[in-house]
Amino acid sequence: MKLLVIGAGGREHALAWRLAQSPRVHKVYVAPGNAGTAREEKLENLALTEFDALIDFCRREGIDFTVVGPEAPLAAGIVDRFRAAGLKIFGPSQAAARLEASKAFAKAFMQRYGIPTAAYAEFDEAAAAHAYIDVHGAPIVVKADGLAAGKGVVVAASREEAHAAVEAMLAEGRLGEAGRRVVIEDCLDGEEASFIVMVDGEHVLPLATSQDHKRLLEGDRGPNTGGMGAYSPAPLVTPELHARILREVIRPAVAGLKQEGMPYTGFLYAGLMIGADGSPRVLEFNCRLGDPETQPILLRLKNDLAQLIEAALEGRLDQVEAEWDRRYALGVVLAAAGYPEAPRTGDPISGLDQRGEDFHLFHAGTAVRDGQVVTAGGRVLTVTALGDTIKIAQARAYEVADHIEFAGRQMRRDIGWRALQRRANNRSRA
Repeated sequence: MKLLVIGAGGREHALAWRLAQSPRVHKVYVAPGNAGTAREEKLENLALTEFDALIDFCRREGIDFTVVGPEAPLAAGIVDRFRAAGLKIFGPSQAAARLEASKAFAKAFMQRYGIPTAAYAEFDEAAAAHAYIDVHGAPIVVKADGLAAGKGVVVAASREEAHAAVEAMLAEGRLGEAGRRVVIEDCLDGEEASFIVMVDGEHVLPLATSQDHKRLLEGDRGPNTGGMGAYSPAPLVTPELHARILREVIRPAVAGLKQEGMPYTGFLYAGLMIGADGSPRVLEFNCRLGDPETQPILLRLKNDLAQLIEAALEGRLDQVEAEWDRRYALGVVLAAAGYPEAPRTGDPISGLDQRGEDFHLFHAGTAVRDGQVVTAGGRVLTVTALGDTIKIAQARAYEVADHIEFAGRQMRRDIGWRALQRRANNRSRA
């Protein structure tokens, strides 16, 4: 088999790497890929991004199926284009991808189908948004309606911060088209978890649970980012909570999309806030795998991923099961100087030649210049390691990460702290 993965980040590196583990897969092309995918066996980067050029390539090379990594091509309708060309592709249609591409659409959809989420209002005029904030106070959450590369959510601790976010999005247009409408919603209390499934239009196959760390700095401080690290499984998600999430969130969403004439195929991600009473509420839906959650999840996957995707494309996810390494996996993101506001690029990276059976270096914002791997984006690498306990996985990931250096490197030292705290609390209660 020959496969194609669309994207250039750590999620796409992990997807392509895991797909290449299949004995049936001869080659995985990655478009456009990064310096890490260029270094892997059975992987080859493809300097194509235009849909027509990708379709021509798939026809010419006899690509068996394509997997879409990031959200932007999904929102732009790549799946519809490939399907119209008679090509197999794993991802949702442009209509279904609005679940991520429009926060306002997602909130209204959740209301229609009784999916638990925070109360909200939407605005396209700054004056009305400011008036709403004055009445409701803070903390409050201001979200750009459209895709903003992880920069469209402001969890405002004060009215002033919320007003500033509205000004930046609606009045000053700093996020462009994505910020021409905003959703303002109640700030939910609790602990976050990521719940990702594969969907074949009707059936659902849950993947391993995970938790990520959105804030730049230790102790969950600083600005929001695309994610500074993640681990799997998430001890927060008990078997009882797992069943409840499927019942109250995932299945109603899949059924609702089918009912509205846009059956969903692809990875579906529910970002959840778990309240103190154990109730799950949806913070956001993403129409693809999370990043950096993908890296620890796929490091634990024991199945042939190509076979699972084939089952999804053929509408038979109810006939397969996902098998997982019993160990924890933990990924630590190494970010560039200036991230997230203004990441610096072009800094040489050392320490990338480490190899081991219990870890993997997943590249994201990297490129090769004059034979040297350099930074080329905000989140540069995710060092992901396995361990019998979360503490062992954490120690191993940091041991490897500490050997990787580049100027201005940013790295949180507390990835996994919630799981470690939960374990300590359980021990003290025992």
